Amino acid sequence: MKLKNNMRFSISCDGGAASGKTTGAKLIAKKYNLKFLSSGLLYRYASYSLLNKKPKNKINYLKKKFNNLDYRKISGKKLHSEKNSFYVSIIAKEKKVRNILKKYQLIFAKKHKRICIEGRDISYAILPNADIKFFFKCNINTASKRRWKELKKRNNKIKLNEVRKSIKIRDFNDKNRKHNPLIKSSDSIVIRTDVLNKSKMVEKMSIEVEKKLKQKYGFRK
Repeated sequence: MKLKNNMRFSISCDGGAASGKTTGAKLIAKKYNLKFLSSGLLYRYASYSLLNKKPKNKINYLKKKFNNLDYRKISGKKLHSEKNSFYVSIIAKEKKVRNILKKYQLIFAKKHKRICIEGRDISYAILPNADIKFFFKCNINTASKRRWKELKKRNNKIKLNEVRKSIKIRDFNDKNRKHNPLIKSSDSIVIRTDVLNKSKMVEKMSIEVEKKLKQKYGFRK
């Protein structure tokens, strides 16, 4: 169904590294004309900025950086290097850093009526009352190959086992950090991207969205 201007609708998409959550979130956002935000991209940009500028006070620096950040300007940046990915998992543990990026996400969620946000803590930290919550899962072999193919476009010397190790470290750090760890909320719907191709993934997600839209607004596509 086509969402009308006065309708509010929100979708949260969580999952580990290379689980397919970004692809799934982007596709479902495009299908239902929702404003899309990747919290992972925000963290990658924060990491990238800190590595490049090396500010004396990183918290003050990030506060200024994200105070008037134009998300559209960072969506095209190349932020998926192994060095950046490693540092992301470090800064993501810090509560002060998380609070800065959380504030940005909450402002985004308040500003737009129809949204889809993806990350690792969206379903309980950013959109606890989301209309639909998805949690993406993918076995390590499929996730590693998926990320490896992406990275090879920029670095053809990168090894599959290096990527596999990096993903394991990132997921371990995210699941075991003190503040807002990567966990599946009890009301999230699991999407297995190691057994579903893109079309089947979108089909499964769409079925859940249509159910909720019918329940909430009484319309059917």
